[in-house]
Amino acid sequence: MKAVSVTADAGEADRKGRKASKETRRLQLIEATIDSLAKRGYSETTLADVADGAGLSRGIVNFHFESKEKLLVATLQAMADEYAAHWQMALDKAGPSAAAKLWSLVAADFDRKICTKRKLAAWCAFWGEAKSRPTYQALCGARDLTYQDLFVTLCAEIKQEGHYAYDAEITALALSALMEGLWWRLMTGDGFTREKAHAAAVEYLVAVFPGHMTHDGPKEGTAKPA
Repeated sequence: MKAVSVTADAGEADRKGRKASKETRRLQLIEATIDSLAKRGYSETTLADVADGAGLSRGIVNFHFESKEKLLVATLQAMADEYAAHWQMALDKAGPSAAAKLWSLVAADFDRKICTKRKLAAWCAFWGEAKSRPTYQALCGARDLTYQDLFVTLCAEIKQEGHYAYDAEITALALSALMEGLWWRLMTGDGFTREKAHAAAVEYLVAVFPGHMTHDGPKEGTAKPA
């Protein structure tokens, strides 16, 4: 009975090992795809480039993804999942107030885990193809809408607390556009840094929500605009 049990345990461990190895290979290929997109752009990225970048054979790329399009879709999915998990974690860790949540979401966009030149360049490559590829729109569209709706909700809550005169939807849209523009600026490589980008976003928060935000963070409690 013990021998049977040991054999079964060994078989289960072997299956888990193969599963882990498969997932490791997929992650290697996705990371290599992000590198290639950042270096070469969308159209110039090939399966051969990805295989070489990952240090794996081209046969392994074909085994896991079958085609360039499937590899790119998997890469976009992985990036979208990472981004969503990142801002959700920031939201969960934020204080209970709408101001604290908005502050945390803005800060999360410039965190070094998400905001790197290679990832920003990869996002740019996908954005450039989104209009002509419904699959890309479908992958990110619903999540983008959820994220934007969250900004609108938080701006509306802060408006009610502080009796501000702004339009919540327009204000949230302007904030989102500012953050996207700062991401684009970071890709130019002209000396603009994550710290400067974050500081620019903070200036917007302080200017629009003076009763709720300072340059050091959200104010505690509910406040009326100065």
